[in-house]
Amino acid sequence: MIQADKIVFEVEDNFQKQTNRNRAYIYSPNGIQLLNIPVKHSKNIHQKTKEILIDSDFDWQKQHFKSLEAAYRSSPFFEYFVDDFAPIFEKKHTYLLDLNLAIFELLTKCLRIKLDFTTTTEYFHEVDSTLINDYRFLANGKKDSSTFTPYQQVFDDKHGFINNLSVLDLIFNEGKFTLDYAKNQPLLLQQK
Repeated sequence: MIQADKIVFEVEDNFQKQTNRNRAYIYSPNGIQLLNIPVKHSKNIHQKTKEILIDSDFDWQKQHFKSLEAAYRSSPFFEYFVDDFAPIFEKKHTYLLDLNLAIFELLTKCLRIKLDFTTTTEYFHEVDSTLINDYRFLANGKKDSSTFTPYQQVFDDKHGFINNLSVLDLIFNEGKFTLDYAKNQPLLLQQK
């Protein structure tokens, strides 16, 4: 997104389970760890991404914050950013999209950049690739085989570099150098 001229978030598609819309991976002391935001699913109808409700029956926010502390408290920039991220784990959001957009806004604030975006008003299965770079495939983390330049991670002496984690891993480990790192990564191509 840092390298994009224009950002458009897809919100009119049908929500799919087990995608990056409600999950992220971090580098814990035991290796890769999934952070999953519980959502309410409708049994009979397809739900659009913008309509997905967060399931507030679980205290996922407290659990996720503790996981982040265990994973990153010894990282170089955790103390610098932790107070900025704490409110995300305190405020109750009703819709997953509202939470995701709040996280996006917080990330841009922490990186001290302005990334304007819009959201879709209609779903198109395919888009004209001569006009738009379509990165919707990245929502499906299991099919995302992206590889990035290694950087220093907290537990890489135990498990080596773990690729394709949450941007929080990059921010807590690289801090002010996150922007330079992201600008220098190769753009991904559409995967079929």
